[in-house]
Amino acid sequence: MNRIFRYSFLLGLGLSFAACQDLDLPPTDRPTDATFWTQPSDAANVLNSCYAGLYPSEYFFFNEALSDNAYNKSDVDGSNVRNVAEGAYGTNQARITNEWGYHYGGIRACNRLLTNIDKITSLDAGLKARYIAEAQAIRAFHYFQLMTWYGAVPLITTELSVSEANSVTRTPRPEVLDFVLKELDAAAAVLPVNTAYGAEDKGRFTKGGAMALKARVLLYEGDRWADVVAITTQLMSGSMGTYTLFPSYMGIFAPSNENNNEDMLDLQYAFPTRTHSVQRQFIPRTEGKLVTSIAPTQELVNSYLMANGKTINEAGSGYNEATPYQGRDPRFMATLVYDGYTWRRPDNSTIVIRTFPGTGDNSIDRQDASPTGYYSSKYFDPTSDANLNSGLNLILIRYADVLLMHAEAKNELGQFTAADWDNTIGALRRRAGFTDAAALTFPGGDKASLQATIRRERRVELAMEGLRIFDLRRWRTAETVLNGFAHGIKAGDPNVDNGYIRVDQRTFDPARHYLWPIPQRERDINGNLEQNPGW
Repeated sequence: MNRIFRYSFLLGLGLSFAACQDLDLPPTDRPTDATFWTQPSDAANVLNSCYAGLYPSEYFFFNEALSDNAYNKSDVDGSNVRNVAEGAYGTNQARITNEWGYHYGGIRACNRLLTNIDKITSLDAGLKARYIAEAQAIRAFHYFQLMTWYGAVPLITTELSVSEANSVTRTPRPEVLDFVLKELDAAAAVLPVNTAYGAEDKGRFTKGGAMALKARVLLYEGDRWADVVAITTQLMSGSMGTYTLFPSYMGIFAPSNENNNEDMLDLQYAFPTRTHSVQRQFIPRTEGKLVTSIAPTQELVNSYLMANGKTINEAGSGYNEATPYQGRDPRFMATLVYDGYTWRRPDNSTIVIRTFPGTGDNSIDRQDASPTGYYSSKYFDPTSDANLNSGLNLILIRYADVLLMHAEAKNELGQFTAADWDNTIGALRRRAGFTDAAALTFPGGDKASLQATIRRERRVELAMEGLRIFDLRRWRTAETVLNGFAHGIKAGDPNVDNGYIRVDQRTFDPARHYLWPIPQRERDINGNLEQNPGW
């Protein structure tokens, strides 16, 4: 993990990424632009700060608790995402306020670089062009996040004065979308392919990473299927870089396999200078020694197929409630921790995790343990320190998602064939470890049945990677799956939900919850920011 690029810098320059207090206000604790932009290293340092502020580990992990995949037990951890999941939030909610400020802080850093980089006359022309492309891609990522959560947002492409920042208006969403797509096209035209970077530059935006992000942006639009197919086809052909599925599903997330060819865009970390420790809040309580704030739900557990490719409720599946974890999709055991799971500790010793009431320190009746009876092992870093500070990279886009996007878009166009299945869903299942022919063979069926299969595959392949909530929102299914109870293991009253314990009641109002409100703090500063409907 000894890489020059891994953000070991800049706090002394005032370029760190705490949530901004105001929209795009210039910081006052940094060297002035009149004296700063003199050396090529100045541009490199500011660009590194842009990468450092790409996305916080807190959002990466706690986004899962906004969905039906996980439950956030804490009222504090994750900027109160529990309140958002329950529909009990308003315009001053911490996560909603902080998300806005975080992304505009990132945009401000990118705008600073793009506005001032021409001042450095000694900067190599090729490197300058690449730096500009990287900043454009990062800025596009921030705007994509903003428009996904808030809809229309102020489109700011230059450095603003205080008075300018306090009077901006919301740009129509189609204009923000058009800007994001054009920025990613411009960046991809300049950026190198992934194999062109040396070890010291791993983690930078690449041509393939920019185009994979563009495919995701278009996927989320819900009506640009042909464009998604065009981009994913190019990515699968190898014309935008060399990307493959890593041979082992579990191995994708191991420290020894960082920067593998499935990783298309990630958050780079390096112990001990840049770390994250959210794993303490989703691994077994005996191992994390904190309140389990991200607890996988029974709903996620139930979404995993049996090894024969059948759903647990399907005739002939072989599912048995007495032994519910046997004979399941291999990704289940590679992702989730359940009652009877053998956990391997960093010293290679093991502990059997027990989660039923009265079975020990990981059981659901322990106040600080998982309330659902499940934990997660994905992104557990056995090389982290005693406080579980980890330098493990967090992957934002991986090649598996390209295959899933391709499958979904082809099916929505009514063009999903057996060959497409074999190259996408079939490939993912083979990599996961399925061997039963019934699970690997194209199931056929109509568009609706294939849609359900592809969506289920997406859920389990990307489980605990923070993407589920975005899928529920773009599919417009949040109003169904996020209204009602989230459940845990079968350890409750058999007359209530067949004994599966209720851990939380969620509410999702389609009239208002598909867009977050503009933070009240921002509207108090700037009266030109109109509020979203229903808020």
